[in-house]
Amino acid sequence: MSVTECTAEQVSGYPGPPAAGQSASPGEPAPVPGGPACRAAEDLAGLGDRELLAIAGSLPPGSACRDAARELLVSRYGHLVRSCARRYSRSPEPAEDLIQVGYVGLLKAIGNFDPAFAGGLAAFARPCISGEIKKHFRDKRWPVHVPRPVQELVLEIRADAGHLTQDLGRAPAESDLARHLGVSGDALREARLAELAFQPGSLDAPVRGEPGGATLADQLGGEDPRLEHMLGMRAVAMHWGELPPREQNILVMRFYGDMTQAQIGQQLGISQMHVSRLTARALGHLRTRLLGQQDHPACAGPALPGRVPAGCRT
Repeated sequence: MSVTECTAEQVSGYPGPPAAGQSASPGEPAPVPGGPACRAAEDLAGLGDRELLAIAGSLPPGSACRDAARELLVSRYGHLVRSCARRYSRSPEPAEDLIQVGYVGLLKAIGNFDPAFAGGLAAFARPCISGEIKKHFRDKRWPVHVPRPVQELVLEIRADAGHLTQDLGRAPAESDLARHLGVSGDALREARLAELAFQPGSLDAPVRGEPGGATLADQLGGEDPRLEHMLGMRAVAMHWGELPPREQNILVMRFYGDMTQAQIGQQLGISQMHVSRLTARALGHLRTRLLGQQDHPACAGPALPGRVPAGCRT
């Protein structure tokens, strides 16, 4: 299968060559051996670009002559595709894929070029090929959303860094690249960071130098419930001194000594009901301090023996 047939399937509006045995499209001259409408490929090879473009533009889709003319133009300007794709040789995208995308741009250029205008096909096709490759990177290769200007700057850095290295005789510094591209240092650093998202590493990839085949996922930390507890205790400690000593002792015995209210009352020589009220008052005070609330009305009333009012629980 020719390059045109392989690539044309990706070009909107191009149906490809007719199937075997299919008759000519309406309006196309009947095949006459040696006739101008059915010129052999070897005869078309002697024509110039403008003649081939005129044939490709005048005949309807599906015409064998139209396809032959386009195929010749593609073969003549295939070096443009390879040249444009070579600028992105340092990208992780396979060169074969970039060349295939470039041929799509070349076919679009052949279909849209008007021979009546001044200028050659090469000057018209080169930006079309480069634009198609850039579009491929912009639409297909970014796994996360990156603003389009940043994407284009990343591609310019990749394309021009090698040429700038040859011109300077050394690896270009950040200031050299920024001056060459006409951008600020902040924009260049932003593009460098965005490039890291172009091909993110797999969490299942083994970590170099780690024994036992440890992966990156094994190095990631998880949630530590003790951290939340530590932060809560530090917040309580800020207002702990505001409680009377007896209420401090009650809370310590209740929550750290795991003692019941009856046991606390026996040790302090007070009733269980009094322990409940002091516990509720202490917890209510800490609650208002930690949450920035006013005194909770539920903490003012009597509490059931052995239980803390619901509004005062922490």
